[in-house]
Amino acid sequence: MQFNRIIRHTIMELWEPVRDVLPIIFVALVFQALVLKQPFPDIISLSVGMLLTIAGLFFFLKGLNMGVFPMGENLAYQLVRRGNLYYMLIFGFVITFAAVVAEPAVAAIAIKAESVSAGKIKDFGLRITMALAAGIAVSVGILRSVLGHPIHIYLIPCYILIIIATFLSPKEILALAYDAGGVTTSTITVPLVTAIGVGLAGSIRGRNPLTEGFGLIGFAVMLPILFVMGYGIISYYSGEGALTPAYTALAINPPEITITAQAFSVESVIKDFILSIRDVLPLAAAILFFQLFVLRQSVPNALRIAIGFFLVILGLYVFISGLKLGLFPLGKSMAYYLVLSDSLSWIYIFSFLIGFSCTIAEPAITAISLKVEEVSNGTIDSWKLRLVIAIGVATGITLGSYRIISGDPIYIYIIAGYLAVIAITLLSPRYIISIAYDTGGATTSTVTVPLVTALGVGLASNIPGRDPFIDGFGLIAFASIFPLITVMGYGILSHHLIKRRQK
Repeated sequence: MQFNRIIRHTIMELWEPVRDVLPIIFVALVFQALVLKQPFPDIISLSVGMLLTIAGLFFFLKGLNMGVFPMGENLAYQLVRRGNLYYMLIFGFVITFAAVVAEPAVAAIAIKAESVSAGKIKDFGLRITMALAAGIAVSVGILRSVLGHPIHIYLIPCYILIIIATFLSPKEILALAYDAGGVTTSTITVPLVTAIGVGLAGSIRGRNPLTEGFGLIGFAVMLPILFVMGYGIISYYSGEGALTPAYTALAINPPEITITAQAFSVESVIKDFILSIRDVLPLAAAILFFQLFVLRQSVPNALRIAIGFFLVILGLYVFISGLKLGLFPLGKSMAYYLVLSDSLSWIYIFSFLIGFSCTIAEPAITAISLKVEEVSNGTIDSWKLRLVIAIGVATGITLGSYRIISGDPIYIYIIAGYLAVIAITLLSPRYIISIAYDTGGATTSTVTVPLVTALGVGLASNIPGRDPFIDGFGLIAFASIFPLITVMGYGILSHHLIKRRQK
């Protein structure tokens, strides 16, 4: 009986990553078979890549639930109960920094940036830059929650600073910098940071968890954009070296995806696994430090926690291996055949469907929408919220694809989007603003980032006159901005309907 229960539970856990990837596979298969009428290049390699992606997500999420989340959320709860602002600020910075370094979505875009920038942007350097910015941002967000300030008085000046920095940065870095804001908050960061924010607001007398508890994710979106712009300025004008051999770009024209012996040699496996350990080690060290030396408590269920962290490392390694053979090649393959079909309509339809299906499947969106429903006592329905977010993401990715095809400078669209966000923020009811900013950061997570990034780079690589680095990035930024507009629009409409019913 116990054995059967374990089997059922394992199958349910395995279904979660399968569910996340299934809509993407379905959309790709339908388009490839019925619209493009082209065979997938090397279906065996793609299948192995997708299976590795699913397995990596399974191990990664299993490890999070066994080790990282119980420890991290308990630490947040204990520190909030003690009410020591100094420790809370340090904890917010350290845990966010460590979580961003370990994020699969951050790894995915950093690897791709290093590959298409000819090594001018370094994978690990970019991740450290994004993590540093996100850590500082969450600490500022915690301070904002304690002081009780409205979130928009912090974030609107950030938008204005980004607009100014846009005109000072090299054009090569702009799209990547805009994307950086969306990928920092993903599978690990969203639940941990949300737990800190809601727990903090709930512990302070006079604070509303719905109004003041959310918003930390929104803070973690803004500063990485500014920091990556600065990193890009340094990287492009300091003459950094060529591409490192750890990761290599896959062929695009035409897409040929094959499993090579070198990719899975003993030396390569060991090297990549060590890199995964390096990525997760800061998160483990941060949690253990606060548990042992700040709370001065022993680690509960130490063996279970240790197994959880090992599974996180294993999952991260397997997931990144799957990206190279699965989601990255799939996105580039679809982009290649869509451009080859010479039909702009199908490109836009595919972009919309991929954006919508990825968002509905995102674990981070599910986590934050359920937390919103819980904190609002059911006033905000989690499924309706996910639907509104998905429509925003799909619209953004479609417009971003149009931008790549037209060759327009990205900053024109992004600045217009920021101005629209500022305007709608000033018109929105206060309770929806923090939620909207959080959902804008959580939309681009583990599932969305690899495929959407590959789609953008693939389109730019196959359209004459487009540069994969300058034009290929930016879809993540579009996918982060439009959910803010749709969620706040949803809040304005709901508020208006409630007032009408009350009258």
